[in-house]
Amino acid sequence: MSANPEVVEVNVAPMGQINPKVPPMTETQNTFNTPAFTNDDKELDVERVKSLDTEHHDDFALDPFKPFDGLPEEGKKILTIRALFVGLCCGALVNASNVYLGLKTGWTFTANLFGAIAGFAIIKFLSKALPASFPILGGDFGPRENNICQTAAMASGGLSNVFVSAFPAMYQLNLLSTPAGDYMKIVALTAVSGYFGFFFATPMRKFFVIYVARELRLIFPTASATAMTIRSMHQAVTGEAMAKMKMKGLSIAFTAALVLRVVSQYAVGILWDWHFFTWFYIWGNYNNAALAVENWGWYLEWTPAFIGSGMLVGLNVSVSFLAGSIIAWGIIGPALVHNNMAWGKNLGEGDPKWDGYTTFGSLSLAACNKDYPSPRYWLLWPGVLLMIAVSFTELALQWKVLWFACKALYRGSAAGLYALGQAMGKEFSVFKRVGAQAEEDLVEDSAAPHEQVKMWMWLPGLLLSIISICIVLGVEFDMPVGMSLLSVFLAFFFSFVAIQCTGVTDITPLTGVSKASQIVLGGATKGEHWAVPHAQRLNLLGGAMCNMGASQSTDLTCDFRTGFLLRTPPITQWLAQGLGTIVAVFLAPAMFQLFATAYPCIIDANADTCVFAVPSVSAWRATAVAVTDPTFPIPPSSGIFAVVFASVGSALVVVRHYVWVGRLEWMRAYHPNMMCIGLAFVLAQTQYGTAMTIGSAAAAYWQKKNPAHFDVYGYAVAAGLIAGEGIGGVINAVFQVAGISGSVYGTNVACPLSCE
Repeated sequence: MSANPEVVEVNVAPMGQINPKVPPMTETQNTFNTPAFTNDDKELDVERVKSLDTEHHDDFALDPFKPFDGLPEEGKKILTIRALFVGLCCGALVNASNVYLGLKTGWTFTANLFGAIAGFAIIKFLSKALPASFPILGGDFGPRENNICQTAAMASGGLSNVFVSAFPAMYQLNLLSTPAGDYMKIVALTAVSGYFGFFFATPMRKFFVIYVARELRLIFPTASATAMTIRSMHQAVTGEAMAKMKMKGLSIAFTAALVLRVVSQYAVGILWDWHFFTWFYIWGNYNNAALAVENWGWYLEWTPAFIGSGMLVGLNVSVSFLAGSIIAWGIIGPALVHNNMAWGKNLGEGDPKWDGYTTFGSLSLAACNKDYPSPRYWLLWPGVLLMIAVSFTELALQWKVLWFACKALYRGSAAGLYALGQAMGKEFSVFKRVGAQAEEDLVEDSAAPHEQVKMWMWLPGLLLSIISICIVLGVEFDMPVGMSLLSVFLAFFFSFVAIQCTGVTDITPLTGVSKASQIVLGGATKGEHWAVPHAQRLNLLGGAMCNMGASQSTDLTCDFRTGFLLRTPPITQWLAQGLGTIVAVFLAPAMFQLFATAYPCIIDANADTCVFAVPSVSAWRATAVAVTDPTFPIPPSSGIFAVVFASVGSALVVVRHYVWVGRLEWMRAYHPNMMCIGLAFVLAQTQYGTAMTIGSAAAAYWQKKNPAHFDVYGYAVAAGLIAGEGIGGVINAVFQVAGISGSVYGTNVACPLSCE
């Protein structure tokens, strides 16, 4: 399972920054240097597996744009019911997990590696336990069927993005009625947006995976890592043993994280949160300065998901996140309060022992005061502006790639016109010359013509989805057709940009996509003189549609890259994606409804405290308010600092691109991740940066001391920890609705007053 942490909707893959001239190496390389059990004593035989796998890895290192050779033979029927069912179930688990994790921290994760590993374990067991003649479940199992399972998981695990950001923001601004009452309206918008991304991704396979992949160095690192993981698990000698070990690590981590998340709600202060400074305060007879540190949220949380996330993203991202928390909530926040520029709410009033216990993380309507705000509202604007500025700077620095993409699009159009002329008996030599591509830039498509998705299959669907978007937005949400078409245009453009950026850097710039669409739509609503609530609704709905389209089209194009390497017929992947999207359309809104019912504070802007921090919601809401408010809603000092902070962040991005090159390229490993620093300003909970740093430090130590062991178990354990806590959070939400949760039967021992 590759990390897709949404730094307010920005994906950071486990590989980190990838040099576009070098194929991805972390999980990718680990897959082919993986030890296996020997038959006698089940000890790790590292050298044996390395000698068997090296030539396969070398093939990819020599040419990452060539499909794998030497794959096991398998039957023609790879689009099987068992692969689809198992894949949809794996994706559903990730989808449900993402709603929980996204509401807590704004980070979500893709289902590709999780679907590949878990799918292999389940279907391989069925294929061995049941005879080949057994209907539906029996028969041989190969890498292409494994790819179909992973593809279905990827599609059904998507579309959760806006349910941890845009839709809760609409409820906080009272722009919709209730999640239960709006369920079918939300499902309708999710369906038309999701299938827009699905149909848009279809021609993008030919363009980004085949036509311009070599010229633009579009490696799609996580997708390539998934393909290599699948291939390695299906190797005749070592694959099954290695897959069994990965699945064992994933299963143990998943179970442990799930049990911890469910059981810990009944003793939060003992099993989940360790409030050291509260303990010091109590041991000091309720009379020392330790409570002041507790007030700013400095405690340790044993969250498996973010320990696992730290294992995936590495020390640079984790330490940057922690450093941002220290700057925001250890330096700037206390300075604001000390200088009477911001205020906190006393939660212990009336209790002499806890009279100084204060929260500074409120985003209630009273706290969102530009003249005298809460520290969180003051810090929100620098964080949001920094993330927007960094995203746009990253996009601007990719101008060469975008220019090459435009040239490739022009060349492809010319080639298409030349082919059309030939079909009509005409020889358009000018189009032949313009459409010619250098032989060294060509990528051979292993899929035969009958295995391709025909234009008549996707083009009518794309047109129908655009029409449906206009109908749904107009009928259900009162959006004018012009605004709907503008949203569709933005979704087209930003989907194209998001796919290209993901192919080069493995980072999907969904922060830039979402916020840019909100800014453009905000400018469009200004001239219409609509009431502020109506303008805010249209702003958030248009941004949500763009977000879903870009997210889904990027995920599915990554799937096509995985299938290209494994020589999977695109038509079978396309059908699996279409089925998986149906599941995501209904599941993501249902999970959001469950959490909103169990924890109403998610959709309540006046809630001072909540078990969920909803940082992405805050960013979307703040942007919508800022671009539609006739007045300037930002505290002046915060606005000035935000501009300076964003400028410094953009400058540091330029330094990373142009200064840390050549002999200084080693400095990139120590260059701060400005997106994570910005997220720390938005997220009032410091414990997540601490947990991620613990995970990344443990992974670094493990990898240094026993690299072979880490190569086998490291990322599988991380994936299990992430998914396990997410599903545990879903179970907790069910317990909350049923009235048997920790809030009813639990204890607050070792907590400051109480634990959320």
